[in-house]
Amino acid sequence: DKLPKTAQAKDHNAIFKDRCCFHRSSAGETMAWSESVDTLLANKDGLAAFRTFLKSEFSEENVEFWLACEDFKRTKSSTKITSKAQKIYSDFIQADAPKEINIDFHTKTHISQNISEPTLSCFDDAQRLIYSLMAKDSFPRFLRSEAYKELVKKQENRNQKRWLPFL
Repeated sequence: DKLPKTAQAKDHNAIFKDRCCFHRSSAGETMAWSESVDTLLANKDGLAAFRTFLKSEFSEENVEFWLACEDFKRTKSSTKITSKAQKIYSDFIQADAPKEINIDFHTKTHISQNISEPTLSCFDDAQRLIYSLMAKDSFPRFLRSEAYKELVKKQENRNQKRWLPFL
């Protein structure tokens, strides 16, 4: 009882997480996206909602680049490493790329110099920059957006109807 209320709540959640059938509803999941950009990106529905939001802001290339880098880092075959790296470079990095991301000159130059012999970490600096941009800029705007608020409200309404059918 000497724990702060937030710690008590976390302990309560930890205790009942696997036992209670009401622990995490889909409304809770939608709300959980607000915890961090990682939580959002790791959730299929959250990612889809975030992509739609970024499209409305004409900045979906950021999440597309981040996803392409995540896929690239899981590549095993050396021939695929080269072809995937070239694709990422031509889609997102090179001047006038169709989905050109906004990264600094130094990072872009470094990638351009090393793209002929790509490694699994060749896009790490650019990916970190784009992740940071999404986390500090796009993500907070997403959480304040009407689209996100509507999703939360819909989920809450669905849950009320599910558990209180007489309403």
